[in-house]
Amino acid sequence: MGKKILLLGNLGSPNSPTTKDVRTYLDEFLMDERVIDIPYPIRYFLVKGIIVPFRAPQSAKKYKTIWTKEGSPLITITNQLADLVHQKTKMPVYVCMRYANPTPKFALDAIQREHPDAEEVIFLPLYPHYAMSSYETAVEHVKANHEQGKYLFKLSVIKPYYNDEKYIQALAESIRPYLKEKHDHILFSYHGIPVRHLEKTDPTKNHCAKCDNCCNVDSAAHAVCYRHQVKVTTELVAEQLGLNKDSFSFSFQSRLGSDKWLQPYTAAQLKTFPKNGIANLIVVSPAFVSDCLETLEEIQVEGKEEFEEAGGEHYIAVPCLNTNSLWIEAINHLIQKHLS
Repeated sequence: MGKKILLLGNLGSPNSPTTKDVRTYLDEFLMDERVIDIPYPIRYFLVKGIIVPFRAPQSAKKYKTIWTKEGSPLITITNQLADLVHQKTKMPVYVCMRYANPTPKFALDAIQREHPDAEEVIFLPLYPHYAMSSYETAVEHVKANHEQGKYLFKLSVIKPYYNDEKYIQALAESIRPYLKEKHDHILFSYHGIPVRHLEKTDPTKNHCAKCDNCCNVDSAAHAVCYRHQVKVTTELVAEQLGLNKDSFSFSFQSRLGSDKWLQPYTAAQLKTFPKNGIANLIVVSPAFVSDCLETLEEIQVEGKEEFEEAGGEHYIAVPCLNTNSLWIEAINHLIQKHLS
């Protein structure tokens, strides 16, 4: 077997929490045609003329609340993960981000320069579930950079692992210690996407959001259906933890715009739970494997405030897998399964 290199891909982060750098980051992120999938002229006008000028100062303030002396939590955690995966697998491990730095080109150039004998780069997107605005855009971006660079090594990609037994085990065991705390319910909060994204990625064009109970009806669409995959993750983790079916649910966060997005919405659930007798809540964010703005600020801070203002008493936000030893074992398992 030729020399294998592992490339971990994550979402990305501004270079700093300044409004200028956040604006640059949001420009790249929101101009991605797989994130805001509308015609380019309209997207350009909305993003650069309305959304980014309004959101950049607000987002910069939020980034400042989570920034550490090492920098962006997401970047720091991903780099730490790469070091630990290298120790476990003995493979050279590199990191790239879909947006901002380090770019795929930067990582692929470094691999070519530092490992001229590399035969294959294995790309592991740090997104367990398939969505065009996360997994798909990361994969296609790396593929495009690889093709344009005419590198000597081939590129292969690890498939979504939303139902992989080792990932499920790592996620379940990261939650288990918190079950000792007083709680009435566990909410699995996933990043939201517009419903139309499900319809666009559906290869059958007649299943997702088009038939009754579509997530439970077997279909080729499930291989690329975000809602089906988060449902499966939730149910598998709940089964491993021995949860009663009435003691957990899942929802979606981080909406943008007025189009129909996947429901129920996390923010709405947090405000409704106390009225329905759920005063003690545990929140988990399985779509994110590294803590970032969406978990550290949106879930841990804003979510807690919304829940308590609605009458909630006890709120626990479970950290992401980050550098959990079982997560590192899971990554090793994914690599070996991919190679076999």
